[in-house]
Amino acid sequence: MKNRWFAMGLLVYLLLSAASLHAAAPQLPRVVTVFASFSEKEGAIFVAEDQGMFRKHGLDVKHVYVSSGALAISALVSGDAQFYTGSPTGATLGAVAGGLDAVFVAGLINKLNGAFAVEPSIKTPADLKNKTLGVQSIGGGVWVLTMLALNHWGLDPKRDNIRFRVLGDFTVLSQALGSHVIDGTYLTYAFAAKMERQGFRILADLSKLPVPYQNTGVIARRSFINASPEVVERFLGALTEGVAFALDPANKAAVMKSLARGLRLPRTEDALEGYEGMLTLYQRRLTPTTEGIRNAIQVIGATNEKIRALKAEDLVDDRFVK
Repeated sequence: MKNRWFAMGLLVYLLLSAASLHAAAPQLPRVVTVFASFSEKEGAIFVAEDQGMFRKHGLDVKHVYVSSGALAISALVSGDAQFYTGSPTGATLGAVAGGLDAVFVAGLINKLNGAFAVEPSIKTPADLKNKTLGVQSIGGGVWVLTMLALNHWGLDPKRDNIRFRVLGDFTVLSQALGSHVIDGTYLTYAFAAKMERQGFRILADLSKLPVPYQNTGVIARRSFINASPEVVERFLGALTEGVAFALDPANKAAVMKSLARGLRLPRTEDALEGYEGMLTLYQRRLTPTTEGIRNAIQVIGATNEKIRALKAEDLVDDRFVK
């Protein structure tokens, strides 16, 4: 009987001790990162979340989707988010031109990506003249990528009567193309593959165009970087591991599962095109590309003097990735 009471007492003591230790354990720093591009470009973060890499580096990270780059920038301004995985869009560059101390601390994807899907009758870039193209917003990421492609092809929207129709995200853009509301649009690989299966033409894989561009990067405020450099280092450390994990062919099943979850795809196999796109886009070194940011400034700054005056070098802080 004494042994029984002793055992019960020991169990209670151990349980209370564990609870006390748990209560006393310091909480991990909470970090919020926002993204406005619902595509495979975010795959490394989905992987890092699912594989516990952020917690391994001592961070409690919440990755939140917002509907536009402007909202993502607003979250940085208000302090509701510490990081924004985005690109040098009109919203980003406009905010910096207006005084926001935002910089790229890492570059996840440093080139164009995605595909330009068009009506079957459009066989060459020149056939885009007098056509209507869908975009998510004027000055947004889809518009910037579209403009960079048009510039590369020697096309000018005003001169060549190329009209833009503002619609919505990739789901809306692909539906608009499918119902012939627009003649073409930029799409991520997963959506472009779906349109190709429906008989539409892939005019170009933009990743094969020799156009430098800071695609998805990690953006943060200098004030936050200077106040919490250890958080930036931990975040990028976890993200680097996420990229390495995603690029390892042995992890294909796990990466596709994370991508399907993150993109809310109904089946894991629906993430195949996105997964294959990740393999061609990601690089192991996360150094931002100054030349790519400069290209974006030139495109967006064509109609905005303040943006045109920005210097790409001032928008990069690569000390952590180095």
